[in-house]
Amino acid sequence: MRQAKPGRADRQLSSEKTEAILEGGMQEFLAHGYAATSMDRVAIAAKVSKATVYSHFQDKESLFTTLIQRLVERKFQSIFDATDAQILQTTPQVFLREFANQVLDIGTNAPQFLNFLRLILGESGRFPQLARIFVRNIEQNAFKRLCQYFTSCPHLKLSDPEATARIFVGAIVHFLIVQDMLHGKDILPMERDRLVNSLINLIIKD
Repeated sequence: MRQAKPGRADRQLSSEKTEAILEGGMQEFLAHGYAATSMDRVAIAAKVSKATVYSHFQDKESLFTTLIQRLVERKFQSIFDATDAQILQTTPQVFLREFANQVLDIGTNAPQFLNFLRLILGESGRFPQLARIFVRNIEQNAFKRLCQYFTSCPHLKLSDPEATARIFVGAIVHFLIVQDMLHGKDILPMERDRLVNSLINLIIKD
């Protein structure tokens, strides 16, 4: 007897359970850290059975990986949601400012992302694979596209597009870490527009 295909209601229910598990997982990881979080805890937080959790995610690492992928994609999707042709037609001043501000807005507009980043950094010593997963997703979703832009943009003639991309991203991430993660605004104050403008001027004058 042929098994019936899942209907729309079944798919919607599965999607809702996936979201519940992801939200429960995020809640538990942020509250207890990676090591202390168990799939039992996640099931309780998501209000689903442990079997349901395992039917959606093979283990704790796969759940954590999915959370990383989703957060990174959501954070950087809007700047890269245009086609490559549309992106290349955007002037460096506009593109780079939008990219920089989107990253820097994490500190004020995306506290959950910032807290999750703190968790990854804090757990990187004991669980280096988690940090590697995050770096790979950042590379695929942001850094790689930025390198492509620097290489292909007709408005730029850079001697080393990859190194320039690393310098640009590195300066922005350093600013974010010092200002928002390490609470250094009063110790090393700097206006974000000053930083972004200087970075853009350095790249365009290359």
